[in-house]
Amino acid sequence: MLVNNAGIITRGNILETTDEDWERTFDINLTSIFYTCRRAIGHMKGHGGGAIVNIASCWGLYPGPGHAAYCTSKAAVAALSKCLGRDHAGDGIRVNAVCPNEVNTPMLRTGFAKRGFNPDTAIAELNKTVPLGRIAEPEDIADAVYFLSSDAARYIAGTTVEVNGAKPVY
Repeated sequence: MLVNNAGIITRGNILETTDEDWERTFDINLTSIFYTCRRAIGHMKGHGGGAIVNIASCWGLYPGPGHAAYCTSKAAVAALSKCLGRDHAGDGIRVNAVCPNEVNTPMLRTGFAKRGFNPDTAIAELNKTVPLGRIAEPEDIADAVYFLSSDAARYIAGTTVEVNGAKPVY
């Protein structure tokens, strides 16, 4: 089993996104997953199969404003996961992507602090925008990853699973 969970959030529209921002975002959010999957699939193919879960984002499926590099890189992770899932299902390798919305992580909290917001207050406000009443905790995402990597998901391959508390991306 492999879980690819590296990622950064780069803010800005195309005019605000530097070449360095674009390259760094794609290196971390997509290129690292490409190389890791290629290596893992080569290994899994020779050992009877396996499961790969890549972490994409709801923002990759439904892009929001002001995050051109982030949304595009996460859309590419979702597409890559579907391609790999279809290409390697016959090898007994299931590849899927989990697409969270906001998750209560240090990365989210640091982003609020860098923009001058109190992280606790900002998260309390975000919680009000989620139909289930709160943003995701890391365990909520981990449970979806665990399921997709388990035998209980033995017939799920080449798809994306949204874990978003029913919150749409605006």
